[in-house]
Amino acid sequence: MAMSSAERATAPRPPGPRPGLSPAGAEPSLGTLVGEVGADLSLLVRDEIELAKAELKEETAKAAKAGSLLGGAGYAGHLALLLGSLTVVFALSYLMPAACAALTVTVLWAVAGAVMYAAGRRRMREVHMKPEQTVETLKEDARWARHLKS
Repeated sequence: MAMSSAERATAPRPPGPRPGLSPAGAEPSLGTLVGEVGADLSLLVRDEIELAKAELKEETAKAAKAGSLLGGAGYAGHLALLLGSLTVVFALSYLMPAACAALTVTVLWAVAGAVMYAAGRRRMREVHMKPEQTVETLKEDARWARHLKS
């Protein structure tokens, strides 16, 4: 299993001379340092991409749920319009109890549509397509990189 950059940075080094050290063992060579920085940057970029993917997947799932509720609200609204039209027809044609029953069903569908619309709208407000954690860690990485230059 691959180690994360934090695990790799804190993992104990094996005993013995470090690769790239000068014969006196005092300082690593410039090539070794550049190689380590390149490997660390590569790992950092991969980690950031994985974090962004995970965040976007989570937000997409929220959007799908909210979208399905809004679709249900649209269907319920369509039925309310259809049954409302039938109610008007029955009420005007017969003015009999059948019209009252059709009106009751229409009101129930309208209430169901309103409830689904409100729930879908509430869930849609919870969706944030901007990967917040990724943006924050990128800002931290930039601060860290600026600190190294100083």
